[in-house]
Amino acid sequence: MYDSNDPAKGSPVSLWTWAAFVVALVTAGGSLTLTLVENKVACPLCFYQRSFALGVAALLGVGLLTRAAPASSLAALALPLALGGLGVAGFHVSLEERGILECPAGLGEMMTAPKQSAAAFGVLSLLLLIETLRGLSAGAAGVARLVLGLLLGGGIAYASTAANPPLSPAATKPYDGPPLTCRRPYTP
Repeated sequence: MYDSNDPAKGSPVSLWTWAAFVVALVTAGGSLTLTLVENKVACPLCFYQRSFALGVAALLGVGLLTRAAPASSLAALALPLALGGLGVAGFHVSLEERGILECPAGLGEMMTAPKQSAAAFGVLSLLLLIETLRGLSAGAAGVARLVLGLLLGGGIAYASTAANPPLSPAATKPYDGPPLTCRRPYTP
């Protein structure tokens, strides 16, 4: 359990970590809204991103609300999940940009859902990285947390994209409307 009386262990709360928690909640909530309210169907890449957002929200929520650990430690624990989500979102956007997938619009019809996810995970990762860097004053342990978080995040992103199920076959006729799920575009 975190000892808040030991100043060497850092601050138990931080604006950066609370902000990351809010961003994780908004990211997860946005993903669920697209499915539960707007009736859009999440593809496997979307599910990975949703799972990462929910994982970060749960980890930070339990840690912050119970004050179980210093903020920099919580951020270091959540950083691999956020980076994993960022990596999958970046891969997803790259498939869109290369014309391999077309994806539904995100909330408010602003950008596509994967682009909104990439932006959210970018902000989330930055907030967690800032808080993790603040913990570097803890010496070698802080540096180890940062390096391990970066390595695990990259590994999780790679494993998630490499293990993604194959894409559906290309459409043989034009679609009836805009996408409600990520799909291969029709090309005559």
